[in-house]
Amino acid sequence: MVGMANANMGVRAIRQQISSAIDLFVQVARMSDGTRKITHLTECVGMEGEQVTTQDIIVFDKVGVGENGRVLGRFRPTGVRPKFSERLRTAGIELPTETFQTVVEVL
Repeated sequence: MVGMANANMGVRAIRQQISSAIDLFVQVARMSDGTRKITHLTECVGMEGEQVTTQDIIVFDKVGVGENGRVLGRFRPTGVRPKFSERLRTAGIELPTETFQTVVEVL
């Protein structure tokens, strides 16, 4: 979109603009059963050199397919508390700490 606007900005400047404007990427994928699921909630952390840096906060783990052909899975926190959570708290949105803690399953 930046290229279509004829902004004549360099790649680094464009990446800096994007990394400063976006807090969260929500990735959606079509599963083998035809449904769409959110597969990743990924925070845009900022810039490191020439690259935009990200970190996954929550990912969808596919564990199989049920009898009816539906994809089975769960959302798994990665244990990373997002950097923007402080801004949410300032805005009055309180996220429980447990939301971001990884769950260790004993088999």
